[in-house]
Amino acid sequence: MMTKANIVDVVAKQTNVTKKDTEAVVNAAIDAIVEALKEGDKVQIFGLGTFAVKEREARTGRNPRTGETIEIAASKSVGFSAAKAVKDALNK
Repeated sequence: MMTKANIVDVVAKQTNVTKKDTEAVVNAAIDAIVEALKEGDKVQIFGLGTFAVKEREARTGRNPRTGETIEIAASKSVGFSAAKAVKDALNK
């Protein structure tokens, strides 16, 4: 599994920038993506893919332990659609 710390390490090595500066850039990029999604915008990163907010309507569900019917509130989640280059790289 790759974590944010792993990404910082790889980018720092590839760019010869300190880990501290690289971490600041990675954090800023993540913050920018999250802010855009909060505003309802799509985020398209060429060569990687597109992040978009998906809305789920309220629905009725069931508690698996008791079988009791419960109401599940409406919510938002993030969807990701990989770019063709990523899909091609995975299927080589």
